[in-house]
Amino acid sequence: MEKNKKIYLDYAATTPIDSKVLKEMLPYLEKEHGNPSSIYEFGQRAQMALDKARGNVGDFLNCSPSEIIFTGSATEANNLAIFGIVRATQKKGMKPHLITTEIEHHAVLEPCKILEKEGVEVSYLPVNKEGLIRISDLKKAITRNTILVSVMYANNEIGTIQPIAEIGKLLKKSKILFHTDAVQAANYLSCDVKKLGVDLLTLSGHKIYGPKGVGALYVKKGTEILPIIYGGGQETGVRSGTENVAGIVGLAAAIKQIKNEKLKVKSLKKLRDKLIDGILKSVSDVKLNGSRESRLPNNANFTIRGAEGESMVIALDQEGIAASTGSACSSRSLEPSHVLLALRLPPPEAHSSLRLTLGRYTTEKEIDKVLEVLPKIVQRLRKISPFK
Repeated sequence: MEKNKKIYLDYAATTPIDSKVLKEMLPYLEKEHGNPSSIYEFGQRAQMALDKARGNVGDFLNCSPSEIIFTGSATEANNLAIFGIVRATQKKGMKPHLITTEIEHHAVLEPCKILEKEGVEVSYLPVNKEGLIRISDLKKAITRNTILVSVMYANNEIGTIQPIAEIGKLLKKSKILFHTDAVQAANYLSCDVKKLGVDLLTLSGHKIYGPKGVGALYVKKGTEILPIIYGGGQETGVRSGTENVAGIVGLAAAIKQIKNEKLKVKSLKKLRDKLIDGILKSVSDVKLNGSRESRLPNNANFTIRGAEGESMVIALDQEGIAASTGSACSSRSLEPSHVLLALRLPPPEAHSSLRLTLGRYTTEKEIDKVLEVLPKIVQRLRKISPFK
């Protein structure tokens, strides 16, 4: 391995943009600058690009292109799903009840907390020690007023994959809508909305080797949803604002690449297992967080007792290795991970977490390098750690 070559192991936070994706975007960043709402040729070419992208995303999800709403991020898409469904229900004079989980992304949890302050009832399903919900808990949580269940497909911190299709089958017989945040899952798992049985599904561009600043929300035809952004009535009136044409083209181009990459999942899982087994063997008093079996093929999350998480990340960075303690969206927070606390880890152990997420460009030599330097880092940090 080249000396001073940087190793990137934080693919759950964001991914580098694929060269093929960038190539498809470039015309819409340079010459094709038209506004899709304009009726002259520049605008209509931009509109054709949007239509093509919507079709590609629809093919990926096995849905109609008209069921795709493009947004400025996955966070916005999650907010739209939750606030949009609740506001539509409240407009009818009904008092809604939502069900979600304790380990959702903040883009789901924060809207739920805001709605609670407004008097909306929200139930938060617990998870077992592997981070999986129990279907029996979901059944018990359902009430006459339940309008929406939102369960993340695969967790961004611990990689746990929830039984989405099973939940979809349960809710199919009811009028309860089902939303899943599939941001982390899209690279590796089937997102066929019919097989999953979901009514709403969230995607992100920058998690799948596409651009930042673009996301999408699948909304099943006939679902009543109100906008959270008002203005020019773009995206069939559900999401106003001039569309980010280049970003949307990039999102669709990244989605086209996923089919090819799914063939490489086995080799990625092999690297991940080498990393997990190597750390469990070479570092004492360490625990793998999340399920070993029901887990994304690129995710490894550990509690390394006696070594503070941020200190490990800084020390790895000094060795040229980019890692994380958990969600990049809240990495500046001093609070322990809500996901690890939901696994019933004590706060000191939650503070001693390390997340390593692999991706398209990870090599075996890079994994070897991590296994070489991490035990020494942990040994050094434990000597000065207040958690020991």
